[in-house]
Amino acid sequence: MRSNPTMYADLHQFWAETSCEDRLSRFQSLTLADRQEFFQQLSTRHQFEIISHLDEGEQTIWLRLLDPDDAADLLQEAAERDRARFLQLLDDTTRDDVQALLKYREDVAGGVMSTRFCRLRPDMTVSEGLTYVRKQALETVETVYAIYVLDAGQQLLGVTSLRTLFTSEPPMKIQDIMRTNIVTASVEDDQEKLSRLFAEHDLIAIPIVDGQNRIQGVVTVDDIVDVVQEEATEDIQKMGGSQALGAPYLEISLTGMLKKRAGWLTVLFVGEMLTANAMAHYEVEIAKAVVLTLFVPLIISSGGNAGSQASTLVIRAMALGELQPTDWFRVMKRELISGAVLGCILGAIGLLRVVIWEYAFHTYGPHYWRIGITVSATLVGIVLWGTLSGSLLPFLMRRLNLDPASASTPFVATLVDVTGLVLYFSVAKVVLGGVML
Repeated sequence: MRSNPTMYADLHQFWAETSCEDRLSRFQSLTLADRQEFFQQLSTRHQFEIISHLDEGEQTIWLRLLDPDDAADLLQEAAERDRARFLQLLDDTTRDDVQALLKYREDVAGGVMSTRFCRLRPDMTVSEGLTYVRKQALETVETVYAIYVLDAGQQLLGVTSLRTLFTSEPPMKIQDIMRTNIVTASVEDDQEKLSRLFAEHDLIAIPIVDGQNRIQGVVTVDDIVDVVQEEATEDIQKMGGSQALGAPYLEISLTGMLKKRAGWLTVLFVGEMLTANAMAHYEVEIAKAVVLTLFVPLIISSGGNAGSQASTLVIRAMALGELQPTDWFRVMKRELISGAVLGCILGAIGLLRVVIWEYAFHTYGPHYWRIGITVSATLVGIVLWGTLSGSLLPFLMRRLNLDPASASTPFVATLVDVTGLVLYFSVAKVVLGGVML
């Protein structure tokens, strides 16, 4: 029997907005079939939230509903002291599979793979293979995307598909219809590398092997979609100048949100204080030519925007595997040209703006050409510097074994703001020296 469709849909829609007690109450009000379906659609964090509020008997039921890889993910949410108790609630076979998966970190292939996959021996006939695949599909395996051919030592020999099995002659041997050119991943490969393999080869499943080419499990494309979303979310949040939240926006507490954001914001604020120091250093020049201050926001924002552009492009290219640490010199050459051209474009616009405003409103006085040249030359320099620093800083972060996404756009903008002021007033002293300064 199904639950009220409206109630089921509302629970889906408003799950993240309701309190924990309300969630549990609404969940318990569903029919058993709907509860099972709904539970398997929830994120690991929300599954654990439900299980942690149930008695041990119900915990056993819901844990045993999960495949080993999903159960392992759920146990990762539990405190270390509680994992052993949860493990004892699983049946022996699943417990062994889950314990094997928990040996790997969450962010590597071994941590996201499923140990339940379809396998055949090379000396089987197609007829025997079909019978055995059907038996596995009914009893143990999570998916039949691909069927892997293994020897007695569990070494991966080849792969075939259900379609190939169905269309092959029954007496043929599995070893005669299998493919041997297989894309594999190591149990220690990180999730980003794994996602790139899926994208590059347009695969729906990848076998995970150890150093001796023994198959340990399989990662399917639906597993990696969640990983890609999590990785992209973390990178975007870091590029915005905060730590990764690690939870949906509306579910993280206000205290947690402040902790994640305050650190970087404080660092950036302290960095921006150097801007005030730079302006104080040029206080005499500013007093003599107040007109120079009109262009300070224009100049520092242009440098920051150029740096943010470059860092965003490079960080994303790194995440997609398009750039390696050894590519830094090629990137520098490209960005040197790009920064110079972009700087000249903005510099020309800046000069034109000064000239037009002088003719239209007589704003800058008799030395407007020198002011225009100062602004123009500074824009060329600051955009070039912003572009270079924004593109090379992620490589430096990678070299220091830090996340390149930490070279976020606010960080680059802060760096360029300070150096931009120094450059601006240095150029002004040269161009306007003896005239206005």
